[in-house]
Amino acid sequence: MEKFGRSQPVKRVEDVRLVSGTGGYVDDITPKGALFAYLLRSPVAHATITTLDLDAAREAEGVHMVASVEDLKAAGLTEGLSAVLVGTRDGGKGKSPRYPLLAEGKLRFVGEAVALIIAESLTAARDAAEMIELDYDDLEVEVIPGAGNADVHDDVPGNRGVDFALGDEDGIEAALAGSAHVVRTEVTDNRVMVVSMEPRGCFAEWDGARMHLSFGGQGVWGPRKELARLLNLPEEDVRVTHPDVGGGFGMKAKLYPEYALCAFASRELGRPVRWIADRTESMLSDNGARDLVHEVAMGFDEDFKITGYHVKTRYNLGAYNSNFGQLIQSFLFGRVLTGVYDIKTALLESEGYYTNTTPTDAYRGAGRPEAIYLLERTMDYAARALKVDPWELRRKNFIPVDAFPYKTVSGELYDVGDFNGLLDKVEGIADRAGFAERRAASEAAGKMRGIGLCYYIESILGDPSETAKVEFNADGTVNIYVGTQSNGQGHETVYARFLADQTGIPMEMIRVIQGDSDRIATGGGTGGSRSVTTQSNATLAVVKTLVEVFTGFVAEKMGVKVEDVSFDDESFRIKGSNAAPTMLDVAEMAREDGRAELLVQEEKATLPGRSYPNGAHVAEVEVDPDTGAVTLERYTVVDDFGNMINPVLAEGQVHGGVVQGVGQAFMENVTYDEDGQLLTASFMDYAMPRAGDVPMIDFDTAPVPSTANPMGMKGCGEAGTVGSMAAAANAVMDALATRGVTRADMPFTPGRVWALLQKTDRDNANRAA
Repeated sequence: MEKFGRSQPVKRVEDVRLVSGTGGYVDDITPKGALFAYLLRSPVAHATITTLDLDAAREAEGVHMVASVEDLKAAGLTEGLSAVLVGTRDGGKGKSPRYPLLAEGKLRFVGEAVALIIAESLTAARDAAEMIELDYDDLEVEVIPGAGNADVHDDVPGNRGVDFALGDEDGIEAALAGSAHVVRTEVTDNRVMVVSMEPRGCFAEWDGARMHLSFGGQGVWGPRKELARLLNLPEEDVRVTHPDVGGGFGMKAKLYPEYALCAFASRELGRPVRWIADRTESMLSDNGARDLVHEVAMGFDEDFKITGYHVKTRYNLGAYNSNFGQLIQSFLFGRVLTGVYDIKTALLESEGYYTNTTPTDAYRGAGRPEAIYLLERTMDYAARALKVDPWELRRKNFIPVDAFPYKTVSGELYDVGDFNGLLDKVEGIADRAGFAERRAASEAAGKMRGIGLCYYIESILGDPSETAKVEFNADGTVNIYVGTQSNGQGHETVYARFLADQTGIPMEMIRVIQGDSDRIATGGGTGGSRSVTTQSNATLAVVKTLVEVFTGFVAEKMGVKVEDVSFDDESFRIKGSNAAPTMLDVAEMAREDGRAELLVQEEKATLPGRSYPNGAHVAEVEVDPDTGAVTLERYTVVDDFGNMINPVLAEGQVHGGVVQGVGQAFMENVTYDEDGQLLTASFMDYAMPRAGDVPMIDFDTAPVPSTANPMGMKGCGEAGTVGSMAAAANAVMDALATRGVTRADMPFTPGRVWALLQKTDRDNANRAA
C-alpha cells in the first residue's frame, strides 16, 4: 500500500445509488404535507412598479400566503442579500446597492422575484399568480456593460460597481513603449448558463423554535449565517443541510432569495414549505457566468520574450451583486493573470458594471478560466502576428524550472513546475508531428483543419483550513465528518478511501457524513478545487491524533510503555508480542472499557500554501466551409496534479471540465435582446454539448508533487474547464486563419463561422479589386 493512497483507482461507491434513482435529492426528501412555493417573476428587464395588487390571489382556493416585499418588511424581514465586495483602485470597496428578496419599487431583470405565493399545490400557486395585477412603467434598459443607456441603480452613477487594478500601473506604459513588438487585440468571453442537471430547490421547516433549511448547495455554513441574519435569528437556531446535489459548479454556493422566502413562509405558517425550479425558471434566475470583454496589449523584445502585459476588462455584474460576483473577474482573475510565463511587468484594469440581466457569479474556475482564456488566445494571436511558432513562443517565455519558487506579479507563489517537460509529453501524445498530414487530408476533402494549444495554470482558492472528525460506532462502522460538500465529484469514495489507506479500516465500513450544520460545526464547503487537498490534510491530522490516543490506550491495556507500541497504517504492533489489533479492534476494546472519549476525535488543519495544478490541452478541429460546422476531431490533455489519491476520479473531473469548456466554445451562448428579454430560456434555444460532440479524450499526467501540502496534491476539479476554452478556440482560429480570418470569438456555431468566412471572402475580394 502506498502512503497517502496515491494512484489507487477505486470505482465510485455512490454511483449505483445515484444512477439507479435511489439518491436523496431535495425533491425526493421534502417533508410530507409541505406547502408549495411559487414566485411571480418580472416579465420585463427594467421598469418602475406602479401597481401590485395581491388581493384576488389571496382569496384563491388553496392559497395560504401571498406576499410582496412590503409584507416581508411588516413581518420583520428588512435586510437585503449580502455579497463580498472587492477592494477598488482608490482603496475603497465596490458599490453595494440593495438586493431585496422581492422586487422593491423597481423591476431590474426579467425573472426577478416580485411576489411569493404559498399554496397547497403547485397548480393552485400558479393559478393564484395569474390573478396578481402587476402594472409598471417601462424604463430604458441596460444590457451591455458600460453602454450608458440607463441607470440600473440610482445610487450607482454610470452603473460602474467595481474599478479594480492589479499590477504595475506606473511601469506598464514604459514597458510597452520600450518593446520591440507590441500586439494588441480585443477578446470577448461570452455569457453562459450553468444549467446543472438538478435545478435549484429547497424546503424549509420551522418547529416553533428552530429553522431547518435544506437545499442543493456547496456548503452549509455561509448560507446558515446569511439566513440567520435575514430572519433575525441566532445562528444556533438555524440548521442548514444539503442532501444529494446534482451539480453545483459555483452556481449553487450562495443563499438565493427563494431559500430565504421559503424559510420566512414556513415560520409564518407553521408548515413545511418547498420550492423546486423548473428549467426555464432556473435559466431566468440562476446566476449567470463569464460575460466580459477585454482590450489587451502584449509587448515583446527582439527575441520574443514578453516585456509587458496590459489587460483592460469590462465585465457584467448583472442587476445586483451576487455572492462573489464582484471578485470573479477582478481579484480571482488576477490570481493567474500571467499564467505560466515569466512576465515581470503586467497590469489588470477591471471594471464591473450593473446591467438589467440576471446577476453573475462563480462558474467552474471562477475567474481563472477567463484569465487563462484571454492569455492563451493572446499568445496565439501574438505568434501569428510575429510569425513565430505558437508552441515555441510559449517555450521561450515559460517560467524555468530553476526559478521556482516563483512569485508572480499578482503575488502568487508558485512552488514547483516543469512546464517544458509537460509540453514535450503532450506534444508527443497529441502527435503534433502528424498534424500536417492530417491537415492535408482534410483539405483534400474540402475541409479546413486547425490545432490549438492552451497551457494553463490554476490557483487553488478558498479557505485553506478544514476540519475532520472520526467517530467509531457501536455496530463496527466508522463515520468521518467532513466540511466540504459533494456535488457529484465522488467525495464519498475519495474520503473513505483516503481514511482507509491511513488507518487500515475497511473502506466499506466507512461512512462519509457531510452537509449538516448541526452535525458538523465548521467547514469551508466546496469551491475553488479545494476539497480533496484541504479535507485530506484535515484527515491526516485527525488520524495522527487517533494513532496517538489509541497508542496510549493500547500501551495501558497491554501493560507496556507507549514507545513500545507502533502503528503501521493497518495494525498496532506491540514490542515483544504477536498481538496486532486493528483500529476497529482497539475501538471495540475502548468501548468495552467505557472509554467513550477515545471513540470520537476531531481536528482542524490549515494548508501552508496554495497548490498550482497546471497542464496542456491540445484540440484539433475540422471546419466545413460550406456550412460553418465545426467538428472536434481530437483532444489531448496532460496535467500536473501532483500526487493523486484516485486517478479515476481525477480523469472524470477532467472529462467533465473539458466538456463544459468546449460547450462554451462551440455552442453555449446566453442571448438577451435589446429590451433585456432572455432569448435562450429553454434547451430549444440554449445548446448543450452531447456525447456525440466530443471525441474520446486522451488523458495523461506529468506529476510534480506540490510542496504546499504533506500529500503533494494539487486540486483538479476545475482544471479541465480552465484549459479547454482556449485550446478549442485556438484550434478553430488556426483553421480559419488559412482563409484569412484574423479575429473570431466564441461561440463558434455553424451560423457564426459561416458568416465570418463569407465576410472575410468579401473583404479579401474588395481589397483585391
